[in-house]
Amino acid sequence: MLFAEIGDTGYNLILFLHIATLFMAFAPMFVHPFLDLQTRDDESVRRSIYGAIAQRSMRIHGSMLIIGGLLGFGLAGMSGKDANDELIISVTDSWVWPSIVLWIAMNGVLHAMVVPGEKAIAAGDDENAKKAEIGSTLITVMFLATLYFMVFKPGF
Repeated sequence: MLFAEIGDTGYNLILFLHIATLFMAFAPMFVHPFLDLQTRDDESVRRSIYGAIAQRSMRIHGSMLIIGGLLGFGLAGMSGKDANDELIISVTDSWVWPSIVLWIAMNGVLHAMVVPGEKAIAAGDDENAKKAEIGSTLITVMFLATLYFMVFKPGF
């Protein structure tokens, strides 16, 4: 027995949570370039803002990125079966597995580049501060690629 099938209230609730958590996870990635540009002239403001961001990064976008991806697995499991008794959404689908790989890569970039880069900016370490900008750009590109896969469901 399925908890819900595509279009049912339970499925739509999980889909809503999946989208909302990932929206929360990626919102900071779109804001970073603007913060970086606007705070370059005032080092104390820059360090203060990035210090606050660095303290909350893992709780906000780290947690939301992980939860959002796990909710995506739940959606695939809840999708049900078609008339041929095949899963409607399967991990082996040509649009699902690249999305999973990109989700894992985004987690890696977040933990290896963005969070250490934010901490570097907060500490005034300009040599390592570039990590946050590069990592944010990489995550944004991977997010857009994942969004493309999920909307258009291309076949390879």
